[in-house]
Amino acid sequence: MERPPTAIYAVLAVAVLSISASAIFVRLAGDVPAAVIAFYRLGLAVAIMTPWVLLKHRHHLSSITRKDALSSMLAGIFLAAHFILWFESLKYTSVASSVVLVSLQPIFAFLGTYFFFRERFSAGAVLSMMIAITGSVVIGWGDFQTGGGALYGDVLALLGGMMVTGYFLIGQSVRKRLTLTSYTWLVYGMAAVALLIYNLPSPASLAGYDGNQWLVFLSLALIPTFLGHSLLNWSLKWVSTSKISMAVLLEPVGASILAYFLFGENLSWTQLLGGAVVIFGLMIFLLSTSVKRKPTLTYSARKRG
Repeated sequence: MERPPTAIYAVLAVAVLSISASAIFVRLAGDVPAAVIAFYRLGLAVAIMTPWVLLKHRHHLSSITRKDALSSMLAGIFLAAHFILWFESLKYTSVASSVVLVSLQPIFAFLGTYFFFRERFSAGAVLSMMIAITGSVVIGWGDFQTGGGALYGDVLALLGGMMVTGYFLIGQSVRKRLTLTSYTWLVYGMAAVALLIYNLPSPASLAGYDGNQWLVFLSLALIPTFLGHSLLNWSLKWVSTSKISMAVLLEPVGASILAYFLFGENLSWTQLLGGAVVIFGLMIFLLSTSVKRKPTLTYSARKRG
């Protein structure tokens, strides 16, 4: 890699803080249905990207094969499901629990590669997965003590992590042949269409929101989607994917701090203990797997926040 700019770690800090704000913006949207929030986040992102894509990348679009286009669309459907489940989880459980549990995505991804691609795990990877899963059980047990609704939110967050894993696995081969801009535009576009189709027959309205809620929708499109993930992808020129993965493990910390100051969300001892165990397990997992092989995707494949 080339020698990084002196501000590279400051850029990473801004990126992590930006994606940490995703859960906060969802909370600020109030009673807006999760699927509507997700639709406007991706729909506005696509609207902002479209002029640039058509002006600078239309030659890439014309060369995309039918198979890659269909795969990208399928990835978009998984991404839409991820946002619905994760955003909905934030209406039932705390920001800390939701963000920590959806951060188990790397483990779901490697389980997927085991079942679909027969990749083997090292002993360290298996041990670290068990540690992280133990931490998630501690969080779930603590939330169950506070009420069934919180545990339901935890389950939604875990399902959201599984859906983004499907997005990751489908894009694993497609991203090798498509530019980042073309791929994300196709995926975001399909996800927005899927969310529109999902919303139309539902009782949820796509109109009638106030200025603050529209500001939240726009903020989700600009800050965690572009400023967060775009800066992470820009950083890949100088910083390895494994280091970026480690940096993103700070997202639950950043989200929890923001939730404390903005919403007064205090952490229970089970959330503190379980969250620390999950993050510790994920750190060991990422370290053990990064030694074994280099990831094939840029960080754009992690579309949580």
